[in-house]
Amino acid sequence: MPIYILDDDIGFPHPSLADRDGLLAIGGDLSPDRLLNAYANGIFPWFDEDSAILWWSTDPRMILAPGNFKRSHSLKQTLKSRKFEVRFDEAFDQVIRHCAMTRRKGEVGTWITEDMIEAYVKLHRMGYAHSVESYFDGKLAGGLYGVSLGKAFFGESMFYLERDASKVAFSALVDRMIEWDFHFIDAQQKTDHLRSLGAVAIPRQEFLKMLEHALLYPARIGKW
Repeated sequence: MPIYILDDDIGFPHPSLADRDGLLAIGGDLSPDRLLNAYANGIFPWFDEDSAILWWSTDPRMILAPGNFKRSHSLKQTLKSRKFEVRFDEAFDQVIRHCAMTRRKGEVGTWITEDMIEAYVKLHRMGYAHSVESYFDGKLAGGLYGVSLGKAFFGESMFYLERDASKVAFSALVDRMIEWDFHFIDAQQKTDHLRSLGAVAIPRQEFLKMLEHALLYPARIGKW
């Protein structure tokens, strides 16, 4: 499959034109309009400091229906202990920078570059990107961030400094998604960890239909 080169037009080729790994296009920029258009079409950026901007639409797609979230026994015990205080949108900049510093197995460097940080901070200030944070003894201990459109939440990354801190933040996000009747949390790529939490891999075509339906509803723009 050809890889499409983007220009100043914020439009994208249809996700079905992505290659076997999900790579769809290269280039363009990380402007808020382009990013929001990408998410609305089931596309996301993922690249490292040494490459051009790469745009992906994976097939299958990993998603979590909020009502299917599985809390382990240990997580239930942590939640019961009220060890962590959870807040929304209080420390977005700190969360994304901690996520950028987190080293994961098989990764060299980070895909959360300075340009990515700047772009998502802009989306946060516009009310489209959100963070969920866990605090221990008043200090940031873990969290996650992502983008919200309609009744869909697109999870991007998480981190923890204290055991279970990111899981507690994710649990709070799921509770909020259930409260607001969100349709799904997009996890983008398959992992065993996400599967253990109740996420499932579905064909991209099915995901795009679900996304189209979720976008019929207004976005919850602003601080959460």
